[in-house]
Amino acid sequence: MTGLNRTSADLSPRRKRMLYRAWHRGIREMDLILGQYAEAEIGTLSEAELDHLEDIMSEEDGDLIKWINGEKPVPERFRTPMFEKIASYRPDFSPVKDEHSGKPE
Repeated sequence: MTGLNRTSADLSPRRKRMLYRAWHRGIREMDLILGQYAEAEIGTLSEAELDHLEDIMSEEDGDLIKWINGEKPVPERFRTPMFEKIASYRPDFSPVKDEHSGKPE
């Protein structure tokens, strides 16, 4: 996966910036983890959830990846439902089917 699959035209400037930052982390693994999560969820997050996501994204990628893969314990302040969702997020890679033929595109 190389980046955005969704349009950001319907997003506020803050959400657009966050989506861009989620896909451009510095460590490709974190691009994929945060980018895919943000792409799926950014449009529905509350302002408080956006604040928390920004807090998470302000951490160093090296620390985040170690917390996510269990190499280091997650700090207490990040033991939250959102962090758990990010750490356990698995995108749906099912092929998109052509609506006319029903076959994968």
